[in-house]
Amino acid sequence: MATAKTIYSCTECGGQVVKWQGQCPHCQAWNTLVESVAENAGKHRYSALTATSKVQTLAEVDAIDIPRIPTGIVEFDRVLGGGLVSGGVVLIGGDPGIGKSTLLLQALAHLASNTDRATHKKVLYVSGEESVQQIALRAKRLALDVASLATHSLHLLAEIQLDKIQAVIAQEKPAVVVIDSIQTVYSEQLTSAPGSVAQVRECAAQLTRLAKSTATTMILVGHVTKEGTLAGPRVLEHIVDTVLYFEGDTHSSFRMIRAFKNRFGAVNELGVFAMTEKGLREVSNPSALFLSQHGAQVAGSCVMVTQEGTRPLLVEIQALLDESHSPMPRRLTLGLEQNRLAMLLAVLHRHAGIACFDQDVFINAVGGVKITEPGADLPVLLAIVSSLRNKPLPEKMIVFGEVGLAGEVRPVQRGQERLREAAKLGFTLAIIPKANKPKQKISGMEVIAVERVEEAVDKIR
Repeated sequence: MATAKTIYSCTECGGQVVKWQGQCPHCQAWNTLVESVAENAGKHRYSALTATSKVQTLAEVDAIDIPRIPTGIVEFDRVLGGGLVSGGVVLIGGDPGIGKSTLLLQALAHLASNTDRATHKKVLYVSGEESVQQIALRAKRLALDVASLATHSLHLLAEIQLDKIQAVIAQEKPAVVVIDSIQTVYSEQLTSAPGSVAQVRECAAQLTRLAKSTATTMILVGHVTKEGTLAGPRVLEHIVDTVLYFEGDTHSSFRMIRAFKNRFGAVNELGVFAMTEKGLREVSNPSALFLSQHGAQVAGSCVMVTQEGTRPLLVEIQALLDESHSPMPRRLTLGLEQNRLAMLLAVLHRHAGIACFDQDVFINAVGGVKITEPGADLPVLLAIVSSLRNKPLPEKMIVFGEVGLAGEVRPVQRGQERLREAAKLGFTLAIIPKANKPKQKISGMEVIAVERVEEAVDKIR
């Protein structure tokens, strides 16, 4: 019997080499080559390659809006861009126990039990990690109407073999299929173990082709690595149409789901949920999660309005400055970029004359939210000044604006929407970039427009 040939595959790009190396020669990533068994090219059967597609001009193609399938969970639909799309492939990842299976089971239950013909769909839940009895127990814990679902269209399948899953999908013809998870599915055409780079790539590619050819909505659940990225080859995220990530602290009851890629909607949309005994519950006012409840105004606290996709969110930025007893003062941020903090401290010293070289600086975004937009620059600086002076900022004040290296305060996107959201929640004062100043006065809110950092600092003396 011939010995199987060993090769090394890159977990980032899927490239293959004969000998192990510290660095992948294809994508230049370090320590990403893992041992696997070389596959016989003759075993792969790509029927889609044998058919020739018809060449058309752009004028011949009808631009038709893709109809959406609402899941019944408003926050989930928001992240998806309005709902599921027929023939679309969604990849959702997150830490173990974060609530991926719970959310999908709730969404499928709504689709299967809905009496409206427009939203009533035949769905299939394929589990490679749990038995059908365990899924039924979860449905019971979530207080789903199991008796009603039995007479409708929620089907369960505990299987990990790709050929059998494809046969069931062809036989049942469901509108929505959930694969939980893609790392447990394997194809007999390959000899490598389930979860390997080759298996994940091949199974995801075949399921994607099946979804496109049959107009079946496919939802793939993916595992994540210890770094928080999706396990498997990087090409997995390129194959699918939408990539969603579940975020949240396991010690907190709040969960956030964010879109990082969406061919049918906006990216960076954020959906907020609360984990309860009966599953995930939508949070109608997520801004309340990210605002601390102080009995009185405290120093080092500044409220900003950030933009997550199409939704403005109010987030409290906290700063704490303490005299450093080390020759290298600490700079620590939670929820914000640490390198940007060093830049902002230099701008504050150069243009506002406030030095923090002898202070340990700690910055925190309340609620565990991650802020990546530059609109947090000005709130961070004002929170630092407030903590350094030990003087609270004015009550009911919000701040947003990007700060440049020359000390200028730059405008941010959708400034009007941010101000209206703050006014709706009872805030009466705003310090914003001059370019974002509204042409018409917002009822109940005083707007202070600034052009430079030193102007903003002077306004809070």
